[in-house]
Amino acid sequence: MGQTQIKPIVSIRHLHDDLERRCHSLRSDRDGVTRSRAVVETALERDEALYGINTGFGVLANKRISADQLGQLQRNLLLSHACGTGEPAPVEISRLMLKLKIHALGLGQSGISLPVFNQLLAFAEHDIVPYIPSRGSVGASGDLAPLAHMSLPLIGQGQCWKADFSGPEPASETLKRHELKPVELAAKDGLALINGTQLMLAYGAFVLHRTQHLLDAADILGAMSLEALQGSARPFDARVHTVRPHPGQIKVAEHIRRLLKDSEILESHRDCGKVQDPYCLRCIPQVHGASRDALAHCSMVVERELNSVTDNPLVFDDGDIISGGNFHGQPLALSLDYAAIALAEIASISERRTYLLLEGHDGLPKLLMKDTGINSGFMIPQYTAAALVSENKVLCHPASVDSIPTSLGQEDHVSMGSISALKLLTVLHNVERVLAVEMLTAAQALDFRAPLKPGLGVRQAHERVRERVAHAREDYEVGADIDACTRLLRSGDWVKAVISNG
Repeated sequence: MGQTQIKPIVSIRHLHDDLERRCHSLRSDRDGVTRSRAVVETALERDEALYGINTGFGVLANKRISADQLGQLQRNLLLSHACGTGEPAPVEISRLMLKLKIHALGLGQSGISLPVFNQLLAFAEHDIVPYIPSRGSVGASGDLAPLAHMSLPLIGQGQCWKADFSGPEPASETLKRHELKPVELAAKDGLALINGTQLMLAYGAFVLHRTQHLLDAADILGAMSLEALQGSARPFDARVHTVRPHPGQIKVAEHIRRLLKDSEILESHRDCGKVQDPYCLRCIPQVHGASRDALAHCSMVVERELNSVTDNPLVFDDGDIISGGNFHGQPLALSLDYAAIALAEIASISERRTYLLLEGHDGLPKLLMKDTGINSGFMIPQYTAAALVSENKVLCHPASVDSIPTSLGQEDHVSMGSISALKLLTVLHNVERVLAVEMLTAAQALDFRAPLKPGLGVRQAHERVRERVAHAREDYEVGADIDACTRLLRSGDWVKAVISNG
């Protein structure tokens, strides 16, 4: 019998909308929070040792804490663990962390108190974004240091982003501006706030959400380069891919066929006698498709984590409070390393197509400019792409194969998933810029194929690029156009326009 598929509350595809809807619904329906808190209160009355609720943390788990010190224990937890360092997490990542924490706590198995949960909801409602140093988590016991920095503003400590997001300000000033008061922590609150995988999850979900249109963009750019280089459409024949039925490969080949439909350029050299194209053109379905399949797997893992409870201990409706290891980031660490490799390969093959466009094949001018010598043409953008591709190769060393014991050996295997997450975002940014270079050079090359027209999809893509950047006849400050193409890729509007009109 097959497993029943449960529709996720928060999905990768609709990440931001789903989280916004989730936060809105939890403002009126907090039954799960109330129910799990009642379990914690009842357990405290039994005066038994409960990890992190009336005991110390980590290696100090065997130390009991008196009832009159439980609030101070949780406050000290936030203060002592807020020792992150380095550049702050981007605003959009920190905002995601906050909403992901609200969503996880709202699943009702964390035992957080209602006043603290309400304070989190108030932060989301007013778009108060904590200022969170990005380094300091080892990806086990949760993202402790980053989440401590995220949580300190709830009690009036730490920092938040200013209203214009230009930099940090004391959280006390942020609370005052929004007429909010610091909240008092009760037993279990601090632990529920900082145990969890929300830093690495926010980075992973953010990147994988963005890859949805980025992968389509890579297919469009591949088709643009193929047309500009007068490549063959034969390798995209459906029969070729039916006999090697990897889903991503089949999908990419289908995309390319659709983009090339009614191409005058392809028709003009149908009988040119060329036997085979270089791999960067001929193997687009195999390479792009493999990355698609890899990223689909990573998205499945991250989406599962989006709808999981990852703190410790966990609170169950039957009254049990169980210490486990759901905070361990290993599932994410492995998947985010894998995602970085899959994304990096998209840039790697893209740079090879850019290089080919500059070589002067089949009537294209070398370096894509007629008057070279005095002009360097598009020589140097390929350098930029090469540098970014090479950087990605360094970043793709897996962080998840490393582990350094912490908490005096109590936490003797950690995931380093936070490092997987941080470098994944850098890889994404590099890939976007490499694809932007291909966009710029492929559009320039297609101009030289006029008056012959490319396929309907490629034509639409080319026209949309030309709305943002002009054909270059002489050297100019090309970096500005790379930035413009990067913004076009990043927004997703270009892909949507091509798909809807191509």
